[in-house]
Amino acid sequence: MTADLRYPIGRFTYPERATYADIELTIERIARLPGLMRNAVAGLTPPQFDTPYRPGGWTVRQVVHHVPDSHVNAYVRTKLALTEDDPVIRPYDEQRWAALPDTAATPVEASLTLLEVLHQRWIILLRACLPDDFERPLRHPEIGSLQLGPFLLQYGWHGEHHVAHIAGLREREGW
Repeated sequence: MTADLRYPIGRFTYPERATYADIELTIERIARLPGLMRNAVAGLTPPQFDTPYRPGGWTVRQVVHHVPDSHVNAYVRTKLALTEDDPVIRPYDEQRWAALPDTAATPVEASLTLLEVLHQRWIILLRACLPDDFERPLRHPEIGSLQLGPFLLQYGWHGEHHVAHIAGLREREGW
């Protein structure tokens, strides 16, 4: 844990390569995320969901909706990497997505459920992959060329990063 409220578990850095053990650990991190997120928000009230996790940061509600938004993109990008030769993946503006009307209007439960079923599909796919599959290339216009394995490591970190945002807020506020 760090004192920086933006990066409570530290910043993510892409490794040049990922070992198969790293990837297996990441798959387990991705598999357990829906339960961690559900536990992180259990018992929160509507005003608590509308509290920013840090000054100038997203609300808990925005964080909960952001994670499946991000992971839907990651799931599609995974499938592109597995089915196309060196696909160029499309970035998106996370800040603008978080400000769209569905973020405020959609019950948090919808995103918790979406995260569960999305991760169920994603984990089935990842566990069916062979070690060589994780070496397949993909290209992100803002990051550059990556292999699928190192790309996936970010999402093991990403979910826990946002759960830590919520857990840290709860701890600071005594919720």
